[in-house]
Amino acid sequence: MTTSPAGPRKGAGRDGQGLKLLAVTACPTGIAHTYMAAEKLAQAAESLGHEIKVETQGSIGAENVLSDNDVREADGIIVAADKDVDLARFAGKRVLAVGVAEGIRHPEQLIERVRSAPVHEGGAGASRSGRASEGAAAGGGRERSVAYKALMNGVSYMIPFVVVGGLLIAVSLALGGHPRPDGGLVIPDGSFWKQVNDIGVIGFTLMVPILSGYIAYAIGDRPALVPGMIGGWIANTGALYGSKAGAGFIGAIVTGFLAGGLVLWIKKVRVPKFVRPIMPIIVIPVVATTVLGLFFIYVIGRPVSWVFTHLTDWLGGMTGSSAVLLGAVLGLMIAFDMGGPVNKTAFLFGAGLIATGNQSVMGMCAAAIPVMPLGQGLATLIRRRLYSEQERETGMAALFMGLFGISEGAIPFAAARPAQVIPANMLGGAVAGAVAGLAGATDAVPHGGPIVAVLGAVGGVPSFAVAVVAGSLVTALVTVALVDLSERRKGRAVAPVLAGAAVPVAEPVGAVVGAGGAPGSGTGAGGGAVAGAAARTAAVPSPAAGDERGGGDGQGENDEQEESGEQGENGEGAAPAAGGGEDAAYAVRDGQGDQGGQDGQDAEPAVPDDRDADGAPEALSGYLTGRTVRTRLAAGEKEAAIREMAELAARGGSVTDVAELVRVALAREAQGTTGLGEEIAVPHAKTDAVTAPVVAFARSAEGIDWGSPDGTPARLVFLIAVPRAAAGEEHLRILALLSRKLTDAGFRARLRGAADGPEVLRVLAEIR
Repeated sequence: MTTSPAGPRKGAGRDGQGLKLLAVTACPTGIAHTYMAAEKLAQAAESLGHEIKVETQGSIGAENVLSDNDVREADGIIVAADKDVDLARFAGKRVLAVGVAEGIRHPEQLIERVRSAPVHEGGAGASRSGRASEGAAAGGGRERSVAYKALMNGVSYMIPFVVVGGLLIAVSLALGGHPRPDGGLVIPDGSFWKQVNDIGVIGFTLMVPILSGYIAYAIGDRPALVPGMIGGWIANTGALYGSKAGAGFIGAIVTGFLAGGLVLWIKKVRVPKFVRPIMPIIVIPVVATTVLGLFFIYVIGRPVSWVFTHLTDWLGGMTGSSAVLLGAVLGLMIAFDMGGPVNKTAFLFGAGLIATGNQSVMGMCAAAIPVMPLGQGLATLIRRRLYSEQERETGMAALFMGLFGISEGAIPFAAARPAQVIPANMLGGAVAGAVAGLAGATDAVPHGGPIVAVLGAVGGVPSFAVAVVAGSLVTALVTVALVDLSERRKGRAVAPVLAGAAVPVAEPVGAVVGAGGAPGSGTGAGGGAVAGAAARTAAVPSPAAGDERGGGDGQGENDEQEESGEQGENGEGAAPAAGGGEDAAYAVRDGQGDQGGQDGQDAEPAVPDDRDADGAPEALSGYLTGRTVRTRLAAGEKEAAIREMAELAARGGSVTDVAELVRVALAREAQGTTGLGEEIAVPHAKTDAVTAPVVAFARSAEGIDWGSPDGTPARLVFLIAVPRAAAGEEHLRILALLSRKLTDAGFRARLRGAADGPEVLRVLAEIR
């Protein structure tokens, strides 16, 4: 594409001929900031006498897309985004790249700054890390490190390969495997299931290069993809550097970061202008791939080979020692890197002793092999709120792979959270190996997992089963504990209220469940339970309810209470149960909010169903109703406010997992604040914890510190939650209209001045 000169027309600006500007706005979720920034830039350009066209990259896809002609005629381009935006199409133009919050907060300044912005030279595109840093600074929120984002990018692309490869191998063994005399399984060559098995092996083979390649891609963009993938392949192919085992997924992480960093460094090298067009497609990939490959083979690969050789010798010296100690050590090694040199050393050591008649060592290894995928799969079931929907799906696949002794099923979890998952895996593996060694379990084939016991290859099946179960449970419980601790330290879990503190309690959704008490039982130590009057009213999951609802000391687990539609006699809700003195709650009677508790002033009831609210209309095509409006927030800080808003949203009937909705909303806050300034906050989440779009609105009289760019406390708070699969549907267009409408000062004033919930709905009904 040929572009006109980058500079603005002579005399353009506030007092001269207006500029012709373009802009792109985008935020990670693509629900609120994207459209508010677009509206602010359009308003600022109009007031300054400039012409502007804004492309929005939201959840509904790119809208108002900039054409080649638009770019050709533009005097400057503003990119206000907290996610990756391809700048290659803007080569030769002045491009100003900032965080999306800057587009909301300082649109006039951006328009002035773009006149002197640097000319984008094209080629490899803008640095992702640079934009992320600017977005974090502008947004005022916590920003994940570039390393973390790169690692998660690699893991997300690797997961399908792990799942597809592992399941195809497991299915082919289950349906096409023939028992061998020694108890193993063999798939006949040339058979249909052998072909299926081979396809699965290809998936597993590609898994490691994919992880490495997309880590590199997240750091260095497209030029880093090839060196990252080839580097990952080299890392996983021990024969290239004299090792019997490759470096596995740990080696892939190393090569991914090395490739990305190397490409970034090469991009900084100044080259003649005629060379620049071929830099991203020829020079950078070739140079980076060659340098990285040789570096791994001659520098990193040698230590890997040394580790393999010396670990084998060390294990050989332990064969006469305690069986429990040897089993624990082998279990630790099996669980450490899952296919890497340490794992392979232990596995090949055990397999090699089978021929000598010593099958007990392989029995220790076989018990440890399935522990990692089984344990991680169990962890996703034990504490679902700690995991995303994709992780929970991967957990189910890991459970299946674990049954067939495919330890690689746990790699996505280890790659995503190495500091929590690897120690838990190793501890569980050590327990399984030690128990198998103590009980004298044996294995006659070089494979592990429950499948070898089912096929008769294991001696001492009961003790082998105990070892596997014990190791898997230890792995699951330790993983949950470490991940939960990590999340709390990062501030992604809601901080508990101090025990015994007198706190204002927001109206619950149908029921308040005290710690240790079942819904409706009224036996919780920290508070009572209230049954809703209508079957559609659901109980809200409340982690550590005893702590958050008044400091109870009950022992019950309230993280994932089931929804309850129980009714009292005659269809009326029960009154607050024991403990309601300090733990104010509301009983819902005949569809009306009846206040109970301490003083009756801590929280204002949500507006009942819009059909019972003086004929108040629904707003936003029914996504916001009387049930999801509250005129006064009880919370005084951001994280508690998000939980209260999530519970309010659950009144709409579309929220299936409040705790997960809270987790996703807080994760979005960790990427950058959703405080938009001008006393507005729009926390939002795309999650399968909701079955349909829902919007909740509440006002805070005192204001809440939301880290907004202009420093104003949030008094108007909207929570927007949409299902992951909802992109492209009409409701997202309506939510975009809401974001744009919030830029209208008169609209905000009417919202602040609305006397009650029905009037709030009437104001929101202005959005068309």
